[in-house]
Amino acid sequence: MIDILTPLIQSPKLQEHFIKLKDYIKEEQQKRKEFYDFITEDMKAEFINGEVIIHSPVTVDHASVSFNLASLLHFYTTLNNLGKVTHEKLMIALTRNNYEPDICFFSPAKAKKLKDDQKLCPAPDFIVEVISKSTEKIDRGVKFEDYALHDVKEYWIIDPKHKTIEKYILVNKKYELEEKLLHGDISSKVIKGFTIPVKAIFNKTQFAKTLATISNK
Repeated sequence: MIDILTPLIQSPKLQEHFIKLKDYIKEEQQKRKEFYDFITEDMKAEFINGEVIIHSPVTVDHASVSFNLASLLHFYTTLNNLGKVTHEKLMIALTRNNYEPDICFFSPAKAKKLKDDQKLCPAPDFIVEVISKSTEKIDRGVKFEDYALHDVKEYWIIDPKHKTIEKYILVNKKYELEEKLLHGDISSKVIKGFTIPVKAIFNKTQFAKTLATISNK
């Protein structure tokens, strides 16, 4: 951080830059308030670095992948009383930005603090984003950095086109890629005991078998 600020600190225009930054932050905070008044429950929208991002409808493939994993996570965590899983429309409010991740998991301690009528939620413990052409840059860019900054301990990036899962683990406030899988099993470090075949997310037959296995445990 010091390296980034050094040119600014050494500049004769430091005070001028500081005033401009204060004005910019104030303006951005006002835009964020307007964003809260603007959004409705049927919109897929996020507030990122002062801009309102309206997302287009997802593909069938994207929706299936997201729903399959969310369902498996929901059944597993519910049966084992491990916390709360949400899917797509939940908005999390971080220090500067607002996101609607595809899937969130809140540990029991955090889940207990969530209210039924709550619309803005804190950072969860685990997030999954299913990438598309329009969102990949954000999912691998500002979200990647922001989720780590706010202590989201595990982050999965799923590519429905190539049927891969990238599993990132938080280490010293930064994500490290633990594995990128095309087949075999994947396990969560945050959700104790959650292990599924990678194909269960992409294949409806394997999904059904895995769901039955979880239900019968």
